Amino acid sequence: MEAIQSFLGAISGFVWGPYMLILLVGTGIYLTFGSRLQTIRKVGYGFKLLMQGKDKAKQRGEGEITPFQALMTSLSATIGTGNIAGVATAIFLGGPGAVFWMWITAIFGTATKFGEAVLAVKYRETMPNGSYVGGPMYYIKNGMGPKWQWLGFLFALFAGIAAFGIGNTVQSNSVALAVNQSLSIPTWLTGVVLAGLTFAVVIGGIKRIANVAERIVPLMGIIYVLGALGVVFANFTELPSALGMIFSDAFSGTAAAGGFAGAAVAQAMRFGVARGVFSNEAGLGSAPMAHAAARTTDPVRQGIVAMLSPFIDTIVVCTLTALVIIMTGAWQSGETGAELSALAFNRGLPGPGDFVVTFGLIFFAFSTILSWCYYGEVCVEYIFGLKGVQPYRYLYVLLVFIGAVANLDLVWTFSDVMNGLMIVPNLIALLVLSPVIFKLCQQYFANNK
Repeated sequence: MEAIQSFLGAISGFVWGPYMLILLVGTGIYLTFGSRLQTIRKVGYGFKLLMQGKDKAKQRGEGEITPFQALMTSLSATIGTGNIAGVATAIFLGGPGAVFWMWITAIFGTATKFGEAVLAVKYRETMPNGSYVGGPMYYIKNGMGPKWQWLGFLFALFAGIAAFGIGNTVQSNSVALAVNQSLSIPTWLTGVVLAGLTFAVVIGGIKRIANVAERIVPLMGIIYVLGALGVVFANFTELPSALGMIFSDAFSGTAAAGGFAGAAVAQAMRFGVARGVFSNEAGLGSAPMAHAAARTTDPVRQGIVAMLSPFIDTIVVCTLTALVIIMTGAWQSGETGAELSALAFNRGLPGPGDFVVTFGLIFFAFSTILSWCYYGEVCVEYIFGLKGVQPYRYLYVLLVFIGAVANLDLVWTFSDVMNGLMIVPNLIALLVLSPVIFKLCQQYFANNK
């Protein structure tokens, strides 16, 4: 077992190494300038379209769910343990300067998410049961041609396997451990409840998942943001120095202090970019599977809504987590992961702080389980057809319970590998089909001045 763990760890280190991170950010930079900075300039317009996309009765075009529901489904997958444990780990390993590089990743990640959603809607397909499906495997097949179908198959295979890990067992395990530590509830009981709730939602497909997501995501986001803002305002005098530390350490590194081992600029950059991608999933290829089901009249309209995800996930939620950790001084405690975030919130809001982190982990992880079930479902449908969907759902629910009670060290590493491998086919497709993205973008804004 140790040999397998070591082998997978080596692969994970290569897959998530500097070359992959450079390729991810580089693709985002290329798409940002290729779209003439529209993904940065049109953030306000994106929120306008998002609010318009809430009313089901006013939605035109083809699709199964509203643009608002599509974004909430996407966010329910991205706003997860990465916003709590991932940010803390980035700061522990890379220092406060890592937050700056998370911001850079998010800024250029908006263009990546935009491109993914544009292609997902343009090249989506209608299944025999009337459902709309899309994502990297479909824009590879329909955009790049039949000779590239093997690349689409690889993406579907990697993503389908990853859904059982990072989207399922890893999440239920995080919830079970958090609930056990905070409320002393047995992990098996948490597993049974989580599996039951998951089954009740996912058995209804994307429409039911989207209906739950549009309610649970805003609620959990608001509660977590308000809790973090409470800590920020309670320690408001520390805000200028915290922001100054983020900017200065991004280019100068952090000197060793307390239990913190210290970090060079390269480490701040590496862990900031890696955890930023892990959190907002820009380039991973998962979100376009949700946006492909959106009811819209133009691929670019949905792309503009989709590009809000990195902004909300990283610029807002991750930044608040980081500020709480830095402003309370918890980042120098020697703790890491969710424990570091919990310590920071408890220092900033003694009593309620522990509830905020526990609540965040439970609902963030549960919402991620729901969305990744749909992502895996689309992949199974692509490989095996509609006949594979129902057995997949039952297996997925069973693994929610198993994840809650099992030791997942190996699963964590294996999931990291699968997530990294998903990126390669997706980025190839984005780069090859980038002229299509730029053309559609120019046409849309020329017609909608």
